[in-house]
Amino acid sequence: MQVFITGGSGYIGRSTVRALIRHGIEVTALARSEHSARTLTDLGATPVAGALTDADVLREAAGRADGVIHLGVDYAGGTADVDRAAAEAMQEGAASGPYVHTGGVWVYGDTDGVVDENAPQSPPRITAWRLENEKRVLARAATGEHPVVVMPGLVYGHSGGLAQGYFVEPGRAAGTVPCIGDGSNHWALVHVDDLAELYVLALNASAGSVYAGVGGQNLPLADITQALSHAAGCPGRIESVTLEEAVRRMGPIAEAFALDQQLTGARARRELGWTPTRLDALADLAQA
Repeated sequence: MQVFITGGSGYIGRSTVRALIRHGIEVTALARSEHSARTLTDLGATPVAGALTDADVLREAAGRADGVIHLGVDYAGGTADVDRAAAEAMQEGAASGPYVHTGGVWVYGDTDGVVDENAPQSPPRITAWRLENEKRVLARAATGEHPVVVMPGLVYGHSGGLAQGYFVEPGRAAGTVPCIGDGSNHWALVHVDDLAELYVLALNASAGSVYAGVGGQNLPLADITQALSHAAGCPGRIESVTLEEAVRRMGPIAEAFALDQQLTGARARRELGWTPTRLDALADLAQA
């Protein structure tokens, strides 16, 4: 089997490429720069030169593959339009083959306790654009195509991910890690390697399926920032900041970090046999 992947040289992408290769799957991957191409080659993938705006490249690469995983995001401008056009091109190329699209659980907004994929959606502004794009992706199941959507939680592991960039690095520089509000809100976490396994399994999911990529660890931000303070080299030094101050420092992504979310990945466990094994997030997050 051969799979074409976008975003393969990124944080989640690198783990996903490794997982695909471990499962005996040949990987071709979009590479927008020489650096990305070298990273992909070192991982064992075959680079395909191009960007998410190169619809013809995406369509052709998807058409040559047995399945597609779309992880890439273009933040340079017009993110929603670029993502929509890229998804359409790759779905056209993949035809009836599996096309796995990346969403995110932030679209559910605050949850009332633990919820699943059927919960109402109320996204913060930074992810509001995903709703229409995912609706379009899934609608193509009705025309004989094979879309699947994976919605990761807050991804951590290997001293990477958003928590590293927005909490650990600033904490290391300032000597104190920010915590938005009183820290009573929850994050739905997933280890990057567990998430990578879910992407591999999703290639065999039924058309139109949607899966929350969460590992079952719904932890309070107060506990998370305590762990991150160890990674930042300032154990126990936490600075409580208002949401307004967090937005000033971090931008609109702070509104997503402030969400109170608890989700279950039971559907992926039940339907795909997904079995997350990295279940001590606080110990992992505390690693420098």
